[in-house]
Amino acid sequence: MNKKNLEILGLGEGATSADIKAAYESLREKYLEERFQDGETGNNAAKMLTKIETAYSELTAEMQESRDFGESGDLFGKVEQYIKDGNIQDAQRVLDGFNERGGQWHYFQSVVFYRKNWINESKKQLEIAIQLEPDNAKYKEAYRKLNEKISNEAAANGNSAQGGGQNQSYQQAYDGQTMNSEPSENQMGGNFCASCIECCYLNMCLNCLCNGCCR
Repeated sequence: MNKKNLEILGLGEGATSADIKAAYESLREKYLEERFQDGETGNNAAKMLTKIETAYSELTAEMQESRDFGESGDLFGKVEQYIKDGNIQDAQRVLDGFNERGGQWHYFQSVVFYRKNWINESKKQLEIAIQLEPDNAKYKEAYRKLNEKISNEAAANGNSAQGGGQNQSYQQAYDGQTMNSEPSENQMGGNFCASCIECCYLNMCLNCLCNGCCR
């Protein structure tokens, strides 16, 4: 807690919410009486009233923030335990109850989506977590592993396909899984290859020759 604010209220480190409130009320009552006195005493009392109001307000906000952080930490612990137990539904229920959704929230939402095998959604949530906490090494490593898994699965799908369906199978597995996917030639122009064009041209020539002979 802010040491200067504690000193204004006559408190030290380790002061509780009750200590802060009691000190504030006692000092406020004291300076309210002195405020109407003449001379330096009255002026000093007015200044002190402003100081203790500010100190009390800031310390109270700090204590509340600390409580909220502790509660959030406990809830994330529950989410993590539910995920470990395979209880994805309850993990999602706890996440849905959060009002503040920072990087850690999006990280756990990514894990829940991953366990549901919603890979695209999982990746998007992980990207948001990294945007909110760009220095978090844990999120970056998870993102690297997720992309590696996506690439490996896409390559495996591509290798198991046959003939002209290989590129299409790979594209379906991989498209939309990366941050900067670009459309392939197969996507833009279909799978109509050069060999097909050559066959069509030969057929057309044969038809012309046959028609000429029959005349």
